Amino acid sequence: MIVILGSTVEDHSEEYRLTLDYLARLPGIAARVHKVQGTQQALTEIYLIGDTKTLAAEEIEALPGVERVVRISEEYRILGRHRDERRVSGFEYNGVLFSQDNLNVFAGLCAVDTPEHVELMLKALREHQQVCTRMGAYKPRTNPYSFQGHGKSCLPYVFDLAGKYGIKVIAMEVTHESHVDEIHECLEQTGQATGVMLQIGTRNTQNFELLKAVGRQQEFPVLLKRGFGITLNESLNAAEYLASEGNSRVVFCLRGVKTNMGDPHRNLVDFSHVPVLKRLTRMPVCVDPSHSVGTRERSPDGLYDLMHATAQGVVAGANLVLADFHPVPSKALVDGPQAMLLDELGWFLADVAAARDCYEKRQKLAETHHAKR
Repeated sequence: MIVILGSTVEDHSEEYRLTLDYLARLPGIAARVHKVQGTQQALTEIYLIGDTKTLAAEEIEALPGVERVVRISEEYRILGRHRDERRVSGFEYNGVLFSQDNLNVFAGLCAVDTPEHVELMLKALREHQQVCTRMGAYKPRTNPYSFQGHGKSCLPYVFDLAGKYGIKVIAMEVTHESHVDEIHECLEQTGQATGVMLQIGTRNTQNFELLKAVGRQQEFPVLLKRGFGITLNESLNAAEYLASEGNSRVVFCLRGVKTNMGDPHRNLVDFSHVPVLKRLTRMPVCVDPSHSVGTRERSPDGLYDLMHATAQGVVAGANLVLADFHPVPSKALVDGPQAMLLDELGWFLADVAAARDCYEKRQKLAETHHAKR
C-alpha cells in the first residue's frame, strides 16, 4: 500500500507527524518514507510493507495531510503503475526532462581514451544542439586483461570539457559504490560543471549490494541496463531495488539479450519490449542499439543495422537512445567496431527524429481510433 501526502505537507508540520506516528503504530507494518521529485512538484510517498490487506484505505485516507491511498497487488511496488495514473511520472535532472513522453539521445564514447577524443566528441554534440552524452570511465570487462577504463583519473577533464561544451548530463557506468563518491567529489572540484546519470551495466544488474548503495544516494539518477541472461521480470525487480532504497529516478535500458539466436548481431535485439515496459512501469525507457547489434554492418538500403534497430526502438516509443560514437573507431579502446563516426552524427540524429515523428503520428492515429469508439 502507498500513502501519498498532499504536495503542501512539509516534513516539520503537525499533520506530517501525526500521520507518521499513526502509521508507525500499525502492527506488523513497516513504513518507509520516500521523497519523489516529479517534473512539476515534489511529493512524499509512504510505503506500507507487510500484510496490508486488513488495513482500511478509507481510514488511512482520513489521516491528516493524506491525499490518497494506492493499493498494490502487482510487483514493482514503487516503479509500477498500479492502476493509478496520477502518480508522479518522470523527473527533471540538471535542466533535462526524462519521462515516458519525450526523447533524449546520449551519443558518445563507450570508453574514454584521450582528452582529445573527448573534446572532439563533445564539440560535435554541441554543433548538433545535443546536451547529453555517454562517457565510460569505469569499464567492467569479460577478459581480465582488457582495458578497464581510466577511472577517476579521467573525470576532471571529462567534466571540465562537458561544461565547456554545454553538456548537461553524462551517462557513466559505475561498478562499485566508491565510484559514486569519486564522481561526486570530482563534480564538486569542477564546480558542478555538468551532471551525471549513474549507469548500472548488464553484468551488475543483479549485484544487489551495488544496487542498494546506488539506490541510497539521492544526488544522481540511474540508468539500469537489462541483465543479458535473465528475464525481464528479474531485471525489473533489480530496478525496484534502487527505488526501494529511496531513488526512484530510474531509466530502464534495453540492450539486447545474450543468445546465439541473435547471430550475426552481438545480442538478440529486444526493443519490442519498449511498450511492455511503459505499460508495466512509470520508468522512461532507453534502447542501446550499439550493444544490441555490435557492428557497423550496412544493409543494401544504405542504413546501418544499428540504425534500423534504433528506429525500431524509437518507433515503439523509446524515451532515450544510448549510442556509441568515436572520432577514430579503429583507435577506440573498447567496442570500436560498433562505433559510428562523428561525421555520421547529424545523419543519425535526423534518422532518430524521423522515427520519433513516425511514433507521434502513430499515437495520433490511435487517439483518433479510440475517440470514435
